[in-house]
Amino acid sequence: MRHLPIIAALCLSASATFAEEPVIYETDQSFDDVTFGLESAIIDAGLVIDHISHTGEMLERTRADIGSDKVLFQAADVYSFCSASVSRSVMEADLKNVMYCPYDIFVMVAADKPDTTVIGYRPFPEGPMQEVQQMLDGIVRNAIGIE
Repeated sequence: MRHLPIIAALCLSASATFAEEPVIYETDQSFDDVTFGLESAIIDAGLVIDHISHTGEMLERTRADIGSDKVLFQAADVYSFCSASVSRSVMEADLKNVMYCPYDIFVMVAADKPDTTVIGYRPFPEGPMQEVQQMLDGIVRNAIGIE
């Protein structure tokens, strides 16, 4: 029982970490244009898309099965990929940075904001992982044409 306060403190610390807001950019470009731009930006950076998770389609397909009548997205996909050079750099700094790989960028159009496409990613901690965050930010900005 002596360890309970320590465990509680660790849980609170972990909750605070997960509560960070994503880095997002909003655009009036269509979902298809943004996903095309994202795919192109990833490939132009010399990277390979490992997986595209069609999260919006899955949630809509299973909506009735779980008893929900709320439509969340018009579209929502998550692109996963990795960079051998950036990953090596951040993992040479700290092997535990493996937990962040692969890296994800999401694109979504909320059902209640059909004229706005959102593209973004989760923020990374200060230190070596900022190299990943800079890479993701460059890819996102490239995808939607921001210099």
